[in-house]
Amino acid sequence: MKKRGLISVAAAAALAVSSLVGFAPASHAKAKTITLAFQGPLTGEEASVGQDELAGMQYAIKLFNAKNKGKYKVKVVQADDQGDPAQSAKVAPGIASNKKIIGLVGAAYSGATIAALPYYKQRGLAMVSPSATRVSITDPADGNIGFPVFHRVVPTDKVQGPALFKLATKGVSSPKVYIVDDQSAYGVGLVDYMKPTIPAGQGAGFDSVSDRTTDWSATIAKVKTAGANVVIYTGYFPQAAPFFKQLRDSGYTGILAGGDGVLSPTFVTLAPASVLEGVRLTAGTVPLAEIDAALEADFAKKMGKASGVYAAESIDATNVFLSCVAKGISKRPAMLKCVKAYSGKSLTGTTIKFNQYGDVAGGVMNGFEVKSGVIKFTGAVK
Repeated sequence: MKKRGLISVAAAAALAVSSLVGFAPASHAKAKTITLAFQGPLTGEEASVGQDELAGMQYAIKLFNAKNKGKYKVKVVQADDQGDPAQSAKVAPGIASNKKIIGLVGAAYSGATIAALPYYKQRGLAMVSPSATRVSITDPADGNIGFPVFHRVVPTDKVQGPALFKLATKGVSSPKVYIVDDQSAYGVGLVDYMKPTIPAGQGAGFDSVSDRTTDWSATIAKVKTAGANVVIYTGYFPQAAPFFKQLRDSGYTGILAGGDGVLSPTFVTLAPASVLEGVRLTAGTVPLAEIDAALEADFAKKMGKASGVYAAESIDATNVFLSCVAKGISKRPAMLKCVKAYSGKSLTGTTIKFNQYGDVAGGVMNGFEVKSGVIKFTGAVK
């Protein structure tokens, strides 16, 4: 069912191919090949996130190529960074030096983005991320390290941090919140923007642990000593699941919550349903099925699987590049200029227009909750 305030299926389908339907096939000429790239975790523990985003990109391109058959053929080069900054620094040079690539959707993760930026900045490769939320990438106070190539279609952790705390404590009488990060660029940054918004008396404590942690007993002891009735984890789902399981096994009965790093269909397969029931999550994404059921059905038909996390935002990010391709752009400098000047609608009907730092104006965080082993969309966090 289409949600109130979101666009119709007809409008969604139109947006999914941007405004490109007016180009008739040029059967008398060979189609011009354009190469874009995707960077994200395609293997490893967090592969489901990258695979979901890549599928969103491929869907947008499939529609574009079909509408522009004989005129353009867009191809995708895949860069697997495994969600790891170290791996990102290994794959980015090859993408940056491949002159055929004129735009990149990604990177998916903030840490991987930061590691890749020196290479993409040096070669002037425009980036549009569907999910990297760390504030420092575009914050002039932190040197605006992403300028001039980085852009994103999602709100930052400046929005997500307060929203996550608000969602985690909603309906909780006298909340005492213990917050744990995973020492990643994403996890630490999310906490940094949460802290200033914590009401007096509601913060029970903080812990920062490696994302390689397997024994959570030390952190669990701190949670219990603090008397916390809400625990927020700002890392990623491969660690969140065992952490939450060990918490429940220790007798903890309070609220469990996490940010968009935990929002993955794989998350609910990593611990018993009884452990994860009720886990609250935030993200700047809206599932395609919530935008329009028919749009989701078309995606499943064309891609051979249901859409996943950040599929809509990956389509939006890809359409930024495709709108420029439709204008005849085929070189990096022109692509970067075009992306910076872009103004269009997202699949949900909001305006995508980048400021001088690469961020979009406004944006809201949405809530999700694990119910009977499935992550359910619960709407905007208010």
